[in-house]
Amino acid sequence: MNVLAIGAHFDDIELGCGGALAKHVANGDSVFAYVATKSGFINHQNIVIRSNEIADKEGENAMKILGVKLIKGNFNALKIEFNDDLNLDIIKIIEDKKIDLVYSHWMGDIHHDHQAVARASLHSCRHVPRQLMYRSNWYHSNLEFKGNFYVDISYFWEIKKKSIEAHQSERERTGKKWIEFFHNEAKNAGQRIEVKYAEVFEVIKWLN
Repeated sequence: MNVLAIGAHFDDIELGCGGALAKHVANGDSVFAYVATKSGFINHQNIVIRSNEIADKEGENAMKILGVKLIKGNFNALKIEFNDDLNLDIIKIIEDKKIDLVYSHWMGDIHHDHQAVARASLHSCRHVPRQLMYRSNWYHSNLEFKGNFYVDISYFWEIKKKSIEAHQSERERTGKKWIEFFHNEAKNAGQRIEVKYAEVFEVIKWLN
């Protein structure tokens, strides 16, 4: 199986579906990750929070931990839009890699970049037989995430955790809350299906 994970920034994919991707790799699938932006950003006070260079280095390290082949986009963080440039980037990957399954941002995510990439994924992956949406943050939304597809990552949580920890610049910004939140999410999802850890997704389509 050829698998593609699509994220707006370095760290989104690791947080949202890192365990599932590590499991695909262990099962012998060909796994690719497309990160749309260079991922550096400044805050409202014009202070650099993460440079493009640091984001790139941390992202490469994280994907190596997961065993995933990284494909980098060239869009600027916080300025990405749902347009043909983004759509064509994704379509080219799908066609070149003959993708069978896509993991992408949840359409209800309130983050601007996440929304744009989610819309582009939904549009560009319309001929891919299987597509799942993930959550990669804890922001509230006026929409409900309908988690209805579970993946047992009990043997892959530690790999996921290490891939998240590779983003040292973000860990310094968020502290322990980052890891603790997604650890609790994986534990709670696991309890629902009677395993130790799981990731949960919303199904767009799942064709056999």
